[in-house]
Amino acid sequence: MLGAMKAVTVSPTALTDAELPDPTPGDNDLLVAVEAVSVNPIDYKMRARYERDADGTKVLGFDAVGTVKEVGKKATGFQPGDRVFYAGAQHRQGTNAELHVVDHRIAAHAPESLSAADAASLPLVSLTAYEGLFDRLQVPETGTPSILVVGGAGGVGSQVSQLANALTDAFVFSTFSRRESRDWLEKVGAHRLVDHSGNLVDALKENLVDYIFSTHSNGRAEEYAALLRPQGKVLLIDSPKDFTYEAFKQKSISVHWESMFTRPNFETEDIARQQEILATVARLADEGKIRPLTTTILEGLSAETFERAHELLKTDRSIGKLVVTY
Repeated sequence: MLGAMKAVTVSPTALTDAELPDPTPGDNDLLVAVEAVSVNPIDYKMRARYERDADGTKVLGFDAVGTVKEVGKKATGFQPGDRVFYAGAQHRQGTNAELHVVDHRIAAHAPESLSAADAASLPLVSLTAYEGLFDRLQVPETGTPSILVVGGAGGVGSQVSQLANALTDAFVFSTFSRRESRDWLEKVGAHRLVDHSGNLVDALKENLVDYIFSTHSNGRAEEYAALLRPQGKVLLIDSPKDFTYEAFKQKSISVHWESMFTRPNFETEDIARQQEILATVARLADEGKIRPLTTTILEGLSAETFERAHELLKTDRSIGKLVVTY
């Protein structure tokens, strides 16, 4: 007989404390006892979508760190007792629960030197930053390319700066709008800080860049076109409503998109690339070449805790990552 696990589910008006049947791992899966998760803006955005037809069974959440309890018969490289971290997939139940199943090809051994809270701060933003930098923009590891990170103090922007520093010789410009953001960006290794409360062209003056990694793109197409060198590249992780692609034609600038959910959602042939990326991130963390991004820790697997987490993120003034420990 299946056991029952504690979880936080979506109801039409609020998050709800619930008990759900323990999940059963498939052949490629790991069953993980979750120790900590981080909370991302996509959590409350998906919540709004599910609330319309909520039946009290949908569990949100992505980033997780925990201990493997069971291993599917086709899952290799892991055994019960291993500590793992991962971001998950959109088409499966989320990590706001005591137990979670994840495809082993998108999980990796967690950094040995980090606490559960700090390890949980890394997967989703690291995958987004790494895939964006190296799989989409194809930033070279050598030479001195220049990268402008717009929205640099958030989780993804912070990790773009860290990974660019750890794995390339690139020069990183990173934008901020508040003093707290500026202080944080100095900690994660941006080389030059740019106030984005005004016009970016004026702020960067004569500095043209090879790449732009944009987390807040709305209304900035003309600025980006002016700032990029001919045949440069811009990457978006958001969905701007006001963004004129014609601005890039004269310079033959290419526009790229990044969603770290593409590989797990569509089970692409290279799905295991995410395991490789997370293994690299774990190594860099253990070598002290990147730091955890935890800035806020809440405690307890409860609807109340996640309600508070969502409200904090909705202010759109977060720095680093918000983590919940169980």
